[in-house]
Amino acid sequence: MPVDHYENFPVASVLLPARLRPPVEAIYAFARSADDIADEGDATPEERLASLQEYEQELDRIESGVTPSTRLFQKLTTMVAEHALPLQPMRDLLSAFKQDVVVKRYAGYADLLDYCRRSANPVGRLMLHLFGAADESHCRQSDAVCTALQLINFWQDVAVDWDKGRIYLPLEDMQRFGVAQSDIAGGVADERWRALMAFEVARARALMQEGAPLALRMRGRIGWELRLIVQGGLHILDAIEAADYDVFRHRPTLGKADWLRLAWRALTMRGQRVAEPVSKPGSRLR
Repeated sequence: MPVDHYENFPVASVLLPARLRPPVEAIYAFARSADDIADEGDATPEERLASLQEYEQELDRIESGVTPSTRLFQKLTTMVAEHALPLQPMRDLLSAFKQDVVVKRYAGYADLLDYCRRSANPVGRLMLHLFGAADESHCRQSDAVCTALQLINFWQDVAVDWDKGRIYLPLEDMQRFGVAQSDIAGGVADERWRALMAFEVARARALMQEGAPLALRMRGRIGWELRLIVQGGLHILDAIEAADYDVFRHRPTLGKADWLRLAWRALTMRGQRVAEPVSKPGSRLR
């Protein structure tokens, strides 16, 4: 299942139990297709919003017990019924995708966190429901991991998002560090930029560390999956630091060689080490 095409979808590897693959595939198909409506192709903003509204209407049909009109939502209906999945996280995703159509800048960090609450966190919560582990504590830690993953994606993709007309760096942070939008356009990675990115990287790392204990609490395959997710996110942050925060010319990615390293770190994760702050750029949580 090619889940790497949707960066906010954290669970879908071979570690996933076979019984949960159908619902995960159904949720993924919903999220991926809705994200594509908001972000791909040549449709106008009005057309994108109208198509996303049709998705909302399909969710309304599921909620009211009416058979949806499309195969995608018919399959989703079956999975929602079989696994008692809540619809609100899916509505939250649609809300975020609609926002992507019309919002291209974020004034403050709180605004960005609110977006992440709807664009990333719902996926983690749906996965917890599938595993019967959606209690308050687990959801809180899952939210931290998912928000961290979303922020990490933003920081590594500053140049990619600029080409799409978007800036996810909070404008108040840019102003604080003296970084202008023209600096992003020109790929300026000077001292001001490095200070800004170091600040944002530290924020994302703190969130990941806050949620990381969930990977140690969850048993079985999902626990190992989460360990790899946590370590992968931290590795990207390390790579941003190693590139001296120049994500314009050195977009960090995970290569084949990295996965062996991540597997070892996932295997050796310990609770006390998860909680330790990173003391200097380039240091790694193991």
